[in-house]
Amino acid sequence: MPLNSEVTLKERNLAIVLLDIIGSTDFVQRNGAQTAARWFQFHDRLTRNICYKFSGREIDRSDGFLLSFDRLIDAVNFALIYQQTVPSKTKLQCRIGVHWGRVIEVTQDELWVEAGAKRVELEGLAKNVAARTMSLCQAGQVLLTKDAMQRIRGRTNAFTPKGTRYVCVGLYKFKGVKDPQQIYAVGDTIKSLQPPKGSEKVKRLGGPRYIKSRARDRKFLEWVSWFYYRLGFVASVFWFYLFYRVISNGMWRVTFGLESYFFWVDGLNDFFMYVWEIIKGIIQL
Repeated sequence: MPLNSEVTLKERNLAIVLLDIIGSTDFVQRNGAQTAARWFQFHDRLTRNICYKFSGREIDRSDGFLLSFDRLIDAVNFALIYQQTVPSKTKLQCRIGVHWGRVIEVTQDELWVEAGAKRVELEGLAKNVAARTMSLCQAGQVLLTKDAMQRIRGRTNAFTPKGTRYVCVGLYKFKGVKDPQQIYAVGDTIKSLQPPKGSEKVKRLGGPRYIKSRARDRKFLEWVSWFYYRLGFVASVFWFYLFYRVISNGMWRVTFGLESYFFWVDGLNDFFMYVWEIIKGIIQL
């Protein structure tokens, strides 16, 4: 690049946010270009409103957004508020990756801006790391790199959604990035905190298979589900016990017409008793 090129390069630390609409091509095919364009524009206006609320900057837009923030807490709050509000209004599911790192902020000359170039662009590995992080996300999920997590740890403000929780979801190898990356999920629902499997350009090296909800964080429906499965297990054991008592009694088998099906149960019970006597004899030695 010629040294007299009319471009300004500024190196700085920024929070980089990559937001991607999932299934945008399929959405256009199903709804048509006109309808899809209206929905995408509605989505973009909602996104920009939240971005500007948290002092973010729009760097680029395609099937989503490339955004930057001076403060990481603003980037995280943007991502959380977005996932809480925009998908339900647009029916468009998105994934968001957040990274904190050193980037080159490129400011173009006014001549090129007037010709259609973007005023500000970002260059550097931090942008690629944010993109790889975003590619891991499941629908409705927000993922952070370890660099972002170290900076945000313990920091909240009035805009941070209540019940927000940070968890480590695993270690991943990013294509084109030398060092493995420890990735964290942030959200207020147990579904948004589950470890992603990996993607075409990201390999999962290890980590938890499932993130459990904490008692203090469970919502009503999560408590219902928690009790449902446990009561279901207890009920299954209880009914199995009653059923086994019935088929173990010869008179009851005859009464209920089950003798021809479960005549072998007496032999099984005798075998268990024989084994139990052997075990007791070993214990007494």
